[in-house]
Amino acid sequence: MGQAAKVLQLFKTLHRTRQQVFKNDARALEAARIKINEEFKCNKSETSPKKIEELIKIGSDVELILRTSVIQGIHTDHNTLKLVPRKDLLIENVPYCDAPTQKQ
Repeated sequence: MGQAAKVLQLFKTLHRTRQQVFKNDARALEAARIKINEEFKCNKSETSPKKIEELIKIGSDVELILRTSVIQGIHTDHNTLKLVPRKDLLIENVPYCDAPTQKQ
């Protein structure tokens, strides 16, 4: 796949991830849209293949962090925040053990 196609694919993936992560939050959706577009416009004239690959890697890392680490919170009261995790964030939790066993 050529670099231009990779860049376009990353752009689309970031916007799709933004829509999933910030669902029902118009302010966050708009801020993320502006930031993504701004970063791509800022680097639009980049011609160095090495620098472009580096930027693609950074963008892919950002997409991964957004997809796996961001949880929405909703203010319910003055001091209360309700967390709304997406289903793909919920993983099987390993119980904590005070007395770990030795590996043999």
